[in-house]
Amino acid sequence: MNLRSFLIALLLLFATFPALAQDRITDEDEARKIFEQVEERQNSISTETAVMEMTITDSRGRTRNRTMKMWSYTEGDNSSSLIVFTEPGNVSGTAFLTIRENGDSSQKLYLPSVGRVQTITSGERGDRFMGSDFTYEDLGDQQSEDYEFVWLEEQDSVYRVRANKPESDQYDYVEFFIDRERFTLNEIHYFNSSDEMIKRLEAESFEQVSDSLWSPSKMTMYDLRDDRNTQITWSDREINVSIPDWRFSERGLRRGI
Repeated sequence: MNLRSFLIALLLLFATFPALAQDRITDEDEARKIFEQVEERQNSISTETAVMEMTITDSRGRTRNRTMKMWSYTEGDNSSSLIVFTEPGNVSGTAFLTIRENGDSSQKLYLPSVGRVQTITSGERGDRFMGSDFTYEDLGDQQSEDYEFVWLEEQDSVYRVRANKPESDQYDYVEFFIDRERFTLNEIHYFNSSDEMIKRLEAESFEQVSDSLWSPSKMTMYDLRDDRNTQITWSDREINVSIPDWRFSERGLRRGI
């Protein structure tokens, strides 16, 4: 490229900057409203049950597989979810319960090998869940009140929303990529305090499970530092079915399927 062509290209590049800047809205309330649209659709169903398959792939391409049964319940700002492992035999009966009530969250893990229920402390929220690339924090119920929203960027098919995570020891901030038509969370990028993206969550194979809710049948969490990933797929999904209250209790943790 000669000097004249280079200068013309440079001028064209800078000429696009104002247009790009206009697409970014530095307004916490506007960014929050977009995320709340996601919440509103997720809350359009009260209960869900499903079978979940987990595949953990390490940096050498070796895989481990897990099968789980999941129950979830949502009413307003309160929610509960229970995951029970059914296969393989060495993890069968292990159960994980998350409860969010009146703005407070608690998580408990039942380990049948030791016969006790363990409460997940704040210092353990960044630990890997059952050796996967999802942490206990990742599996917690994410609500708009957990974030300080920074800006909103309108792209062709998605909204890109940046939000800080004040209560997180793992992530300094995250970026949500939200479908502009269906208000689904297509991707989440996780950053540390050095502005390094350390993890990436991708959702795909969306199914319409209610009039307003499209839910992914597959999600993959990539650990970019350790070059590994964990994929979760959903099947046999049922919504708005009756789930007894005891499922979301210590009894439900210990009982299993």
